[in-house]
Amino acid sequence: MKIFKDLFKDYRFAFSFIVLVIIVIMALLSAFSPYDPTLWNVVPRDMKPSAEYILGTDSNGQDIFWQATFAVRNSLIISLISGLVSRVIAILIGMVAGYKGGSIDRILMFIGDSLLVIPLFLIFVMIAMMVRDRMNLVVLGLMLAVFGWAWDARLIRSMVLSLREREFTATAILSGTGTVKLVLKEYIPFTMPLIFSTLINNMSWAIGLEITLAILGLVNLNIPTLGTMLNWALFYQSILLGRLWWILTPVVLSLFMFIALYWLSVSISEYLDPRTRIQRVGA
Repeated sequence: MKIFKDLFKDYRFAFSFIVLVIIVIMALLSAFSPYDPTLWNVVPRDMKPSAEYILGTDSNGQDIFWQATFAVRNSLIISLISGLVSRVIAILIGMVAGYKGGSIDRILMFIGDSLLVIPLFLIFVMIAMMVRDRMNLVVLGLMLAVFGWAWDARLIRSMVLSLREREFTATAILSGTGTVKLVLKEYIPFTMPLIFSTLINNMSWAIGLEITLAILGLVNLNIPTLGTMLNWALFYQSILLGRLWWILTPVVLSLFMFIALYWLSVSISEYLDPRTRIQRVGA
C-alpha cells in the first residue's frame, strides 16, 4: 500500500515496525511454550545461554527465553487494556467538555486537572497494596486506565474547542445535524492523529509504570511480565553474581519497546499532519 511505502521512508517507522513485529511474534510464541510460566525448577538453574537454552535459565529454574515470551505478552495486554480503556474515557470527556462548554466543561476539567496535580504514583502504590492479592492483568490495566486519561482528555478538548468555532460546525448545526453525528462524522477524523499518538504514549506509560510497581513488589510476582522478570533478577542479585543474561533480557526488551512505541507515535503523527508529510514524502 502507498501509505506503508511512504511511512517506510522514515527510518523511525521502519525500525519501530520491525521491532514491534518481533515483539508480537515473541508474544505469540508463548502459546507454544513447553513450560508452565508459574512453575519453578522445570529446568536446571543458572545455566548460561546455549543451543538448548537460548537465553539461559534463572535461579528459579525457569527458561528465560520462554519466560520472556510470556512477559512480553502480558505487558502488551496490560498496556492495551490501559490504552484502549483510557482512550474511551479521554474521548468522551474531551469531546463533551469541548463541545458543551459552560458548567459541564468546568466540572469535567476540574476532575481531570485534579488527576494531573495529585501524586498519582502514591495512589497507585496505595491501591496496589490494597488489592495485591487480587491483582491480575485486567485489574492492573483497568487501574492504570482510570488514572491515565486526564492529560489526553485536555488535549482532545482543546482541539474540539477549535473545531467548534469553524464554519463547518455552524453549517452542520444549521442543516440539522445532531450532536452525535457531528462528533462522529466531523470531529473524530480531525482528532484521530491525536487519539492514536496518545494511545501509543499511554501504552508506553503503562508498561513503564507496571515495571516500577513490579520492582517494588506491588503486583503478583507469579505472573510473568517485564517488571516481574526484573524483580526476580534483582532479588537474586544477578548483576553481582555475573548472570547478566538474566537481567539484560527484560531490560533490553523494555528499552526496545519504549523506543519503538515512541518513534511509531512520532512517525505516524507526522505523517497524518499534512504539513510535515510534505516535508517527509513530498506529497
